[in-house]
Amino acid sequence: MDKEKQFILKGNLTTVMWQMSWPAITAMVLYGMNNFLDGIFVGHLINSTALAAVGVAYPLAQFVQGFGSLIGTGAGSAVSIWIGADDKEKLGRVFGSVNYLSILFSIIITIPCFFYAEELIYMMGGRDEILVLGTEYFRATILGSFFWIHGLALNMIVRAEGRMKTAAWMIAVGLVVDVVLKPVFIDTFGWGVSGAAWATNISMIIYTVLGIWYYKSGRSVFKSKFWSVSGNKDIIKEIFLLGMPGFIMMIMIVIQNIVVFNVLSKYGNTTDITFFTAVNRFYILLNTPLWGLMRALQPVAGMNYGARHYTRCIKTYWLFSVTGLVLLLPFWLFVMLDPSGAMSVMMPNTHFTLNQLRDFRIYMSILPGLSFVFMAMVWFPSIEDVKPAFVITILRQVVFYIPVMLTIPRFYGISSIYSASAIIDWIIFGIIIFTVWKSSKRLNFKTIS
Repeated sequence: MDKEKQFILKGNLTTVMWQMSWPAITAMVLYGMNNFLDGIFVGHLINSTALAAVGVAYPLAQFVQGFGSLIGTGAGSAVSIWIGADDKEKLGRVFGSVNYLSILFSIIITIPCFFYAEELIYMMGGRDEILVLGTEYFRATILGSFFWIHGLALNMIVRAEGRMKTAAWMIAVGLVVDVVLKPVFIDTFGWGVSGAAWATNISMIIYTVLGIWYYKSGRSVFKSKFWSVSGNKDIIKEIFLLGMPGFIMMIMIVIQNIVVFNVLSKYGNTTDITFFTAVNRFYILLNTPLWGLMRALQPVAGMNYGARHYTRCIKTYWLFSVTGLVLLLPFWLFVMLDPSGAMSVMMPNTHFTLNQLRDFRIYMSILPGLSFVFMAMVWFPSIEDVKPAFVITILRQVVFYIPVMLTIPRFYGISSIYSASAIIDWIIFGIIIFTVWKSSKRLNFKTIS
């Protein structure tokens, strides 16, 4: 543990970023491919209506992932800080609370979501065949909820230790299984959209088993009672405090998608839903390298903050953010120059209108600014300053996004969904930069004092 810790605390910051980031980026791109592959296989092996159905149901699956992210981000941020502060007592008890929360959330989510799946898909805007296929997909997905939650949480804690390569190969194994099983379950076995869900569920089971193997075999950089199941109030409070901004952001994204898909259902048609699903999945795929940088930033910022290296902690934010921008630019330029070619990957044999290609470009315009936004959302909890992340998340969704999406499309049509989204995100970018500057001033003051 000391070797890893000293490298993060004292190594050349660019070298630290590189060593931590490339496996984390690989891991998250592989993890994000599960979502993207669902779209490709469903779009090619079934039809565009099935793609729309999976698109409507997927935000609900994201809601399940949100609980894994809550546990993983909260416990991971805490673990990074505790390693930096050399707090062996809390590190030794962390898994009792992680296991307790994983089991509790899985029970709370699985039962009602399975029995009310049709009502939930209807709430998302699913109608007719989209409602039937979306319900089938979501019911299959929700049966794997424990593995979605626990597997994600364990992998995020592995990353919080600084073991990015280990986390990456675990995800890679799960992805290979997913890729192999998807066409078999969808086409060969004739399971359709539920086959896509079951392929992902099995990959998540393997993902979870590998996480259990890692901690049970003593490969972790810290010692903890892995098999314990006990809800320690202080540790759970810290997990919730540090993980809640990310969880609320996930909940807000689900609410955002409920609004968007209902607007599309009300003012558009199946083609509009299918197109938005494809655009959104491309958007998410292009974001996945930033998720990797976020996970790499977490232990670097957290450990340096725990060790009171505040100036170095501030530098990590800007270094990781600029790196994310440089990383995204080539892919962003490619999709902006050839949106039709990019979209054809998921929607084959489709003629895209000039309006659709314009909407695609507008929606994607925010990508260069997202690196600074994403890094801030993990940097704030890593310096025990969760309030800005919480406020900005609520501001984006509740104050801006939901009211705009409920009113603007009524007057300006479906295209306004794409332009309004971009405008809102550029406003949030400006707020983020200002807030990071203020938090940096506070940390600099602590350094001087």
